[in-house]
Amino acid sequence: MNVLLNIFLSIDWYEKILKVDWSSVFETKESLLEIFIRGSIMYLVMFALLRIFRRQAGSVGIADLLVIVVIADAAQNGMAGDSKSVTEAVLLIVTIVLWDYVFDLLGYKSKFFERILEPKALHLVKNGRLLRQNMKSEMITYDELMSQMRQEGIEEISQVKQACLETDGHFSFIKKGDGNDIKSKEESNEKKRNVVN
Repeated sequence: MNVLLNIFLSIDWYEKILKVDWSSVFETKESLLEIFIRGSIMYLVMFALLRIFRRQAGSVGIADLLVIVVIADAAQNGMAGDSKSVTEAVLLIVTIVLWDYVFDLLGYKSKFFERILEPKALHLVKNGRLLRQNMKSEMITYDELMSQMRQEGIEEISQVKQACLETDGHFSFIKKGDGNDIKSKEESNEKKRNVVN
């Protein structure tokens, strides 16, 4: 017991627990401009690469998640370089959030940028017919489309007036009417008028 007490008392607790090297926490090893440029380049490159692949959060599978994690790890090396301080990490995060905000603002303010930043919904079914060319361009299989339809309570392609892959990666379906299309349009217009008033 005495031996343990001597070991316990011999440890310099201040050094081991309470001492903080504040210079290593906040001091930057690289220039702040270099960190901003690295962050900007990596964000823009990742945005361009991921923008090429249309499907987004609405259909993230295990393989998609793995790709995102690997990209994040690889990108971190390009963005951070030898950075280890909190100051550098905060600047890098602010840079990424700033670019995200700028793109959102551009897409909101400008139709031109909106078309570039957000793709239009892609039609997959029109009047009960598959648009196979569009499905092929997004690598959507017949089984995948049918699975999405079943989740919406649709059993047959012939029941679908229109199906789209939306910009957020989700599928949307409009069922064919049962002969009451005109009535449903009138009801829809009436609802719109009530919402406006």
